[in-house]
Amino acid sequence: MSMTAQDSIKSTIDTNDVVLFMKGTPVFPQCGFSSVVARVLDHLQVEFESVNVLEDDGIRQGIKDFSNWPTIPQLYVKGEFVGGCDIIKEMFESGELQAYFKEKGVGGTASA
Repeated sequence: MSMTAQDSIKSTIDTNDVVLFMKGTPVFPQCGFSSVVARVLDHLQVEFESVNVLEDDGIRQGIKDFSNWPTIPQLYVKGEFVGGCDIIKEMFESGELQAYFKEKGVGGTASA
């Protein structure tokens, strides 16, 4: 039995504490917004699974349907959708993201 895009997305989110659905990879982002979120996670020393939505059109559209959020990147922590680039950037700048990761028990010790 083959997995649907929705099954694959759910499985990835369920089996990883932190997942970033992005355009490109953390090493070679294909979009400025994806790059910003990946750099924030790297700066905070948060280990994360990345999914390159450009490799699979089903995943690219499927993640938008899954979260009911129209844009990529999308960050999930412990199964919960946190937000896209603007939200993550604002949370990081205010210190809220660091507190959120600490509350969820993920990430390193770096701060803004």
